[in-house]
Amino acid sequence: MSAALLVAGGICKRYGAIQACRDISFEIGEGEALAIVGESGSGKTTLLNLIAGLTAPDAGEVHYRLRDGAVRDLSSLSEAERRALMRTDWGFVHQDAARGLRMNVSAGGNIGERLMALGDRHYGRIRAAAARWLERVEIPADRLDDAPWTYSGGMRQRLQIARNLVTSPRLVFMDEPTGGLDVSVQARLLDLIRGLIAEMGLAVVLVTHDLAVARLLSNRILVMKGGEVIESGLTDRVLDDPQTPYAQLLVSSVLAV
Repeated sequence: MSAALLVAGGICKRYGAIQACRDISFEIGEGEALAIVGESGSGKTTLLNLIAGLTAPDAGEVHYRLRDGAVRDLSSLSEAERRALMRTDWGFVHQDAARGLRMNVSAGGNIGERLMALGDRHYGRIRAAAARWLERVEIPADRLDDAPWTYSGGMRQRLQIARNLVTSPRLVFMDEPTGGLDVSVQARLLDLIRGLIAEMGLAVVLVTHDLAVARLLSNRILVMKGGEVIESGLTDRVLDDPQTPYAQLLVSSVLAV
């Protein structure tokens, strides 16, 4: 096993007659951002759920290196261990922020839950940390006691990011994090995400159909079609000089818009 943070080997998943993922292997190191791109139905979200332990593969393995250096096969983790990993060392930013937030709990409560998962029970310290994180994601601290349902779409997404990053995770999964937002809101959110990735040295696995988002946030890319990775490499190299006909078509369709 290499010193990589996460290693996926021979991942396969089938849903009836549909081969959602076929023999996919890759690894990601600390501080590296990997984008998974492709059209709808290419298998990219299925792959994300498989490597995040949300779905069990039919074949293949996903190994993760814990903070103590131990390398574990995700399938060997107990449910309690998997939950602990998701609440502390990992983050998951959903396209729909309502999936990643408790909508009727205050913003401070949403952020504080992750700290409580680490064992912190000091109310004042948790509240202060939540307020600091609101400001880091450009939300006024006086919105600390407001519920997410009172927030705009962009603010909800920034709150979801704060909730995920407050525990200083090493790996964050992002599923179309700017999807469905207005263009101006997207640009602001992307700048924020890019800054936090660099500042915190996060490893990121990003699923997106938007090649501009992939270029901005990732340094490596996987191009998927029909459940297979058909091209991979450095993001700029793949997007500037795609080698496969499908990747060429994908890039040219964006340039033609």
